[in-house]
Amino acid sequence: MQQYNISKSSSFYAIGLSYKKADAEVRGHFSLDDEAKLKLLKQAKANTIDSLIVISTCNRTEIYGFAQHPYQLIELLCNNTRGTVEEFREVAYIYKNQEAISHMFRVGSGLDSQILGDFEIISQLKISARLSRKHDLLNPFSERLVNAIIQASKRIKNETGISSGATSVSFASVQYIFNTVADIPNKNILLFGTGKIGRNTCENLVKHTKNEHITLINRTKTKAEAIAGKFNLVVKDYANLQEELSKSDILIVATGAQRPTIDKYLIQSKKPLLILDLSIPKNVDENVKELDNVTLIHLDHLSKITDQTLEARKKHIPLAETIIEDVKADFNSWLETRKFAPTIKALKHKLNDFAVAELDVQRKKLSDFNEAQAELISNNIIQKITNHFAHHLKDDNISTNDSLELIKKVFQLEPSTKNV
Repeated sequence: MQQYNISKSSSFYAIGLSYKKADAEVRGHFSLDDEAKLKLLKQAKANTIDSLIVISTCNRTEIYGFAQHPYQLIELLCNNTRGTVEEFREVAYIYKNQEAISHMFRVGSGLDSQILGDFEIISQLKISARLSRKHDLLNPFSERLVNAIIQASKRIKNETGISSGATSVSFASVQYIFNTVADIPNKNILLFGTGKIGRNTCENLVKHTKNEHITLINRTKTKAEAIAGKFNLVVKDYANLQEELSKSDILIVATGAQRPTIDKYLIQSKKPLLILDLSIPKNVDENVKELDNVTLIHLDHLSKITDQTLEARKKHIPLAETIIEDVKADFNSWLETRKFAPTIKALKHKLNDFAVAELDVQRKKLSDFNEAQAELISNNIIQKITNHFAHHLKDDNISTNDSLELIKKVFQLEPSTKNV
């Protein structure tokens, strides 16, 4: 990417892993919480990486950034997670330059989501970009790219039906309950954890089940109370978790813990218990399967639910891809201008030097020299000349590199070593 004068590093990479090849357990090994993200960004800064964006959701962990070699980014990921380089190699993907750009567009537009048309990822991308900007790790290229992806995402959402029908992980969990549990309004439901997925699930439960026996528990009780107040639900202390579990028919776990918080030893009741684990990493120990009365369903199972809504969404993929190509073409057109931006800038400075020298000569020759008018005319001429050169360099039918060398030679421009 050095030829585009946007980074000192040679290439732009997208490295990471997703639900496509990595199961929930492996994705959990590479999951990054807020603290780990900050540490990763600080290490990137210390390693003189000039632009980096990190996203970590239940379905994927990815790093987009500039590097001399992708291993620099892989090392950052492994240093700040429980994942190893060997494990990464087995399930990961690495995209470079245009492939990395295309991948980011598909991710941000919901085409690469585990549930097609799920646009929650674009919010994650916005938040991650803001965090990178805050730590001075968002260069003009990355900022422009993120904005282009946001634009494509908005257009796809507005111009296609790819997100029609409320299908998301949280909705899929409620849908699963509807399909497998009888007499839902009279079941005791316990929601443990009130992160984003937990909040969305709670909202869907209230909206679709008409159940008045929903209890919330969160390690930070005030967070649970804030959500419960919105839906008029019951909140219990974390200390009451085991007691509430014994009363429950359905347990939904959506915490952000890095280790399992629910295991078979917490479950004392013998009545049937359905557990939905919506957490990455997994927050329910597999040993609960040893209990005959427990059914454990994880995020991956829910995300595989295919229904008429998802099938209908697939029809909108071609139009969504056309929109992506349209927005991506604009981005690539801007990117091409970065090739010759330093030369045009240097040319403008050279022409300005000519103008200053000539104005100085005319000022001494003419007693009634109108300086303001002369400067205005010369500035307009300089602008028109540089615009003509820029327009010429954008022509697909000419060799940009040959033209740049000719302009530098004719106007005796010093080769630019500064990234702009």
